[in-house]
Amino acid sequence: MRITVIGTGYLGAVHAACMAESGHEVLGVDVDPAKLEALSQGRPPFFEPGLPELLRRTVDDGSLRFTNSLQEAGEFGEVHFVCVGTPQQPGSYAADMRYVDAVVTGLAPHLRDGSPSSSGSPRSRSAPPPGLRVSWRRLAPGVDAELAWNPEFLREGFAVQDTLTPDRLVVGVVSQRADAMLREIYAPMIAGGTPYISTDLATAELVKVAANSFLATKISFINAMAEVCDAAGGDVTTLADAIGHDTRIGRRFLSAGIGFGGGCLPKDIRAFMARAGELGVDEALSFLKDVDEVNVRRRQRTVDVARELVGGSFLGTNIAVLGAAFKPDSDDVRDSPALNIAATLQLAGAQVRVHDPEAIDNARALFPTLDYALDVEKACERADLVLHLTEWREYREIDPAVLAKAVRNPRILDGRKRARHRALASGRMDPAGVGFARTTEQDRGGRTAAPVHPVFHLC
Repeated sequence: MRITVIGTGYLGAVHAACMAESGHEVLGVDVDPAKLEALSQGRPPFFEPGLPELLRRTVDDGSLRFTNSLQEAGEFGEVHFVCVGTPQQPGSYAADMRYVDAVVTGLAPHLRDGSPSSSGSPRSRSAPPPGLRVSWRRLAPGVDAELAWNPEFLREGFAVQDTLTPDRLVVGVVSQRADAMLREIYAPMIAGGTPYISTDLATAELVKVAANSFLATKISFINAMAEVCDAAGGDVTTLADAIGHDTRIGRRFLSAGIGFGGGCLPKDIRAFMARAGELGVDEALSFLKDVDEVNVRRRQRTVDVARELVGGSFLGTNIAVLGAAFKPDSDDVRDSPALNIAATLQLAGAQVRVHDPEAIDNARALFPTLDYALDVEKACERADLVLHLTEWREYREIDPAVLAKAVRNPRILDGRKRARHRALASGRMDPAGVGFARTTEQDRGGRTAAPVHPVFHLC
């Protein structure tokens, strides 16, 4: 089938390459000449494991090419996937729909008057709030084209895998013809056993934001429990293990830390709240405000603990931050908790040096005043405190003895709960991280001691 993918950022580039790999003829569309040039040479402008090889293969065999022309896209495609960004509006929780609206107004004229593409069907894979169909009807009146909704559920770092072998496919359609076209597009995935859920537009629109809201709630729940564990002297990791054995709850995403970030969860839950308000059911999602506040509070909590660990003031201190991306296996620094914490430390007077295996360039573009290091030892050189904030594998496998030789003061604040097993196995750290059980001689005597700092002490 002839497919266009409009918007070749993270979502669009992955989708275009995977659709070409699945046997379709694909035309990617974007307005950024530099991005189009890189993609046409098989070079993705961002880090995603497995994508460079897939992109080169599909570009080389001719199944994938790129253009900046919506007219060409309209004349070429039988199905048009809209994959442009929907960022949060400045000063508002609502999603900014300008890029989606631009695609609608730009593509619609080329779907008119019985042209070869007049039966083409736009499918949204962007993440605007529920109600996109209203925008289409408003901006493209009289256009005889079907609108379908096909939410994506990609995890950065696993996007190629999640597209080629998804855990479910959800489509919102208004006709059997549209459903049949999507079944044809995703035939290899369906044949491989992927559940295919066909529903109405309204339900399909809600699925993505509902899924992200549930995930965000689960993460903020365990972070709230970490706060309670800190106050009560409990161990949030053991707590998570215990409740995670309940099959109704599950253990995944019950790892306390510095909270979630990235380009989806934070802005999606806010856009969902804004949409609920527009529908007159804002109270139904009022709990998401607490979810958001717990998440943001984790960043400040990390800064507060770091301040305590360096003696109450950051002035004159050297802080090493391990991690800039919002998650491992990605170079995405959008709303990154790690970078937010690093910048806050710097504003408070610390000398901050950041390391990340892939996200240094993006981090430097966003926070040029921070110092950056290309290797971990250099980042930690003469550090008074090391903060582990993105759970890259190489950080989890750091030898404590190596770090101890580089730093000035042997302290590491583990914001991701990923070094604990290493600390215990090596015997070189004294684990007492955020939400960990804290036991002192006073505790053993039956009295509650003051909270111990959430820190690993390097030996």
